[in-house]
Amino acid sequence: MEWRKWYLDVILVPLALVMMLCYHIYLSFMVRTHPFSTVLGINSRGRRIWISSMIKENQKMNILTVQTLRNVVMGATLMATTCILLCAGLAAVISSTYSIKKPLNDAVYGAHGDIAIAIKYLTILTIFIFSFFSHSLSIRFLNQVAMLVNIPNLYPNPSGDLFLTSEYVCELFDKGFFLSTVGNRLFYAGFSLMLWIFGPILVFLSVLMMVLVLYHVDFVSLGNNKEKQRIVDCPRASDPPNGGGDA
Repeated sequence: MEWRKWYLDVILVPLALVMMLCYHIYLSFMVRTHPFSTVLGINSRGRRIWISSMIKENQKMNILTVQTLRNVVMGATLMATTCILLCAGLAAVISSTYSIKKPLNDAVYGAHGDIAIAIKYLTILTIFIFSFFSHSLSIRFLNQVAMLVNIPNLYPNPSGDLFLTSEYVCELFDKGFFLSTVGNRLFYAGFSLMLWIFGPILVFLSVLMMVLVLYHVDFVSLGNNKEKQRIVDCPRASDPPNGGGDA
């Protein structure tokens, strides 16, 4: 009898999570091997070009640099604040003496006992906590970039004796955006899992729809080959005037 209540949760929810995990493993593989076929790869290259240009033209572009970084930090701060507020709300629901499962007993497919409700809320709470953690680390790296990008004589570095180089700042900038992306994807997964309160079928359908939408968002269509080629051929600001691109 217990298995008849749990089998939908045991099958559909792990299947949905594995489907999302496999998609992001495939996306990570494509970003590493074919970066200019993905939006993430193109944006990463564009950020490196931008930060190198801002360092090179520091005297002219310092206000623009600080304002742009401030906007990025504000976006990450908003997401971190939203995550921690959701965590606080879920913690309040978990600790409440009111049994939230009572009005859902006849409307939810799958398990809806006390243990099932506890597992659902704890899983959702864990996802949002990790999302908050990722956004917090992103803010840390972006704040470091905001300070280092305005250091005088950071670029160029002909003697090679400086440990603060434009490449180091680019790496910090990329890490900040990577952690922000991870936090956003965990946030999306958390919202899908919130539908688990109303049954595992909605979780599976929501994740399936989300993967299809993310695929169209994350990958560049084949019709944009000329645009991709222009980005590939665009040299970085740190490259020599007559030299090639990346090694």
